[in-house]
Amino acid sequence: MQLNQSNAERLIAELGMKDMPIMEIAPHSCAISPDWFTKYKELCHEFMLSLTDSVETLAFMNLPQDDFMGLIMGRSVPENMSFRLRVPLTFGGKLEIDNMFMCRTFPHAYNMDRFIMAQSDAQTIWLPNPPNKVYHPAQTLGGGDGGNGTEDRLTETIASQIASDRDF
Repeated sequence: MQLNQSNAERLIAELGMKDMPIMEIAPHSCAISPDWFTKYKELCHEFMLSLTDSVETLAFMNLPQDDFMGLIMGRSVPENMSFRLRVPLTFGGKLEIDNMFMCRTFPHAYNMDRFIMAQSDAQTIWLPNPPNKVYHPAQTLGGGDGGNGTEDRLTETIASQIASDRDF
């Protein structure tokens, strides 16, 4: 289905991401290197280490402390988190940190896939393009409806300490 910008914005809003910026691309088939997955895994590790500039957003995601630390230290990806390429390799995207972002797998990555697949036969495709490395919907940035506030403050404090230790 070929979408124009207003239809694409409406569709992504219906999928629960009304604050998600989108970009239009003309996809072109690209040959993908046979070792792309090895390079992708290395890039994911570099991307995790680069997230120290996103600790405030990460703190609002209410990750358990061990998951938060594992992510920031580049050891592990928390459950229900995905790394995504803004422009997929098959559409001409590059394996670069600037082409990556992180979001929850469900519902966000799942809904982004639905959004992209709905355009599979289009000449131009609209892709999710959040402004930051971590996509967390604006309507949830104010925190949740309760929870363990002590652990949330502890996570935020630890994140600030890591950032200051790394001179960020």
